[in-house]
Amino acid sequence: MQQRDIRLLILIVVVAAVAIWASLPSNPGIHLQIGGNTIDRDIRVHQGLDLQGGMQVLLEADLPEDQAIDAEAMAAARKIVENRVNGLGVTEPVVQGIGSRRILVELPGIEDPEQAVSNLRETGLMEWVDTGAQYLPPGTVVKTDMATSAEAGETVTEAESAETEYRTVLTGKNLRGATVEFDQTGFPVIAFELDDEGARIFAEHTANNVGRYLAIALDKTIISCPRIEGAIPEGRGQITGNFSVDEAKATVLQLRYGALPIPLKIIDTRAVGPTLGQESVQRSIQAGTIGLIVVLLFMLIYYRLPGLLADLALLIYAVLTLALFKLIPVTLTLPGIAGFLLSVGMAVDANILIFERMREELRQGRTLGRAVESGFRRAWTSILDSNVSTWITCGILFIFGNSFGASMVKGFALTLALGVLVSMFTAVVVTRTFMRTTVAVAGDGLRDKKWLLGI
Repeated sequence: MQQRDIRLLILIVVVAAVAIWASLPSNPGIHLQIGGNTIDRDIRVHQGLDLQGGMQVLLEADLPEDQAIDAEAMAAARKIVENRVNGLGVTEPVVQGIGSRRILVELPGIEDPEQAVSNLRETGLMEWVDTGAQYLPPGTVVKTDMATSAEAGETVTEAESAETEYRTVLTGKNLRGATVEFDQTGFPVIAFELDDEGARIFAEHTANNVGRYLAIALDKTIISCPRIEGAIPEGRGQITGNFSVDEAKATVLQLRYGALPIPLKIIDTRAVGPTLGQESVQRSIQAGTIGLIVVLLFMLIYYRLPGLLADLALLIYAVLTLALFKLIPVTLTLPGIAGFLLSVGMAVDANILIFERMREELRQGRTLGRAVESGFRRAWTSILDSNVSTWITCGILFIFGNSFGASMVKGFALTLALGVLVSMFTAVVVTRTFMRTTVAVAGDGLRDKKWLLGI
């Protein structure tokens, strides 16, 4: 047995053990304190609207139908809406653009529909907040002395959990522009420019507060907390930090559009009940379990020992896929469950191609080791072509679902694509390693036991 196969076998055992742990219904999650860092992650199945119910809100640009809408401004509006939705504490909300004028918001398990709608109607407030010598990490909710929105004149609800009130130096109305640039080391920074009034206020504040922090908050939540390195007299400056390019671009959108860049109106609000219900969910699980058992029995009876090894690989596939659904996480809907079950058939299909090729090699007098290797090698092209075709279809379905707000279509496409990817791993790597291990242990004498090989 080669060292490569031993390493792969150990890897498969470790991956299977982790997947089984993650798939347990009573999984406690990961809750660790390492130095100054805290890891607090629940590992559970996330259910969509059709499984647990919730609320669906459709927003539309409150502008004349014949007026062109800037795509970047609409993307910024969607980002601000998404931030507000995340602030509601909803598990796995969906916020996506539909066409050029609409935003669909899905809130599974929402407990306070009126508060959710009120939150979505608000106009965002961007503030530059003087936090003095205190650094506030992004995500911190603060209380400021800015009681009303400078953009809309509407009252802004202050966070009940905040204890210290910070002074607002500037608001988003003073921002003229913001762009992503790169420093001399190639790291992204955010360059901004203020209007005349903002430049004057900013120059005075930075000159008098060198070495202190001037945080940037959106809707009372800190998104950046840079330190003032020196006076900035011309109303231009840079925000530095550990940004990725995507994070810098997202922050620029927030800086440009502290208030919603496009007025939105709610054109449809409806409560969505769990269309399946607990009983229907249980029946779906039972049907999937029965189907899996039938497939396992077929492989065992028809292909004997190779079928047994394929069954082990298929069980690893099932727990690994479920573990990925919980870890990523993937929001499961009924179409998503259907996509997962369909991918089981794809996994079995790959094994059947491999075993039939292997049978042909054995009938031609090849040794068992050569038949195994040749069977996997010759079946690989067919397996790859089949799976690539499925991925292309999944991509088309995902784009369609994203463009037209069909989140269930997206769920089906995502779970099917992920399941097919895992099935390739289990069929080609796991089953192949099991077969190589069996040949190494039993020797080529196993070749003569045709009944055991299903020949």
